Amino acid sequence: MIATHPFSTARETLVQTLQATADCAQVCSICADACLSEPMVANLTRCITINLDCATVCDATTVLLSRQSMDQPSVLIAQLKACMEACRVCAEECERHAGMMEHCRVCAAECRRCENACRELLDQI
Repeated sequence: MIATHPFSTARETLVQTLQATADCAQVCSICADACLSEPMVANLTRCITINLDCATVCDATTVLLSRQSMDQPSVLIAQLKACMEACRVCAEECERHAGMMEHCRVCAAECRRCENACRELLDQI
C-alpha cells in the first residue's frame, strides 16, 4: 500500500519501521498476557504495565506512520522518539526477566528491533 502513496519518502525504511512497530505492539501485548499467567505474577506488575504502555505507543506510532500526508513532521518525529523510549524501557525491563521467561526474552529482542527501526527512520526525516 505504501508504494501506491504519492507522498511517501524513505519508503523502504518506512515499511520496515511500520512492520517493526506493528510487530512490537503485538509482542508486547502477548508478553503482558504471558506474564499474567506466570505463577509469581505479583512480581511482574511493573513488567506488565510497561509492556502494555509500549504496546500502546507502538500502536499509535504505526497509525501515524501510515499517514504520509503531514506537512509538518514534528508530530511524527516526537512520536518516533516516544516509541524509541518506550521500547528502550520495555526492553530493559524484559531483559531483567529474560533468563527465567522466554516470552520476556523474545519481547526484549523485539523492542530493541523496533527501537532501532524508529531510529533509522528518524535519521531519514
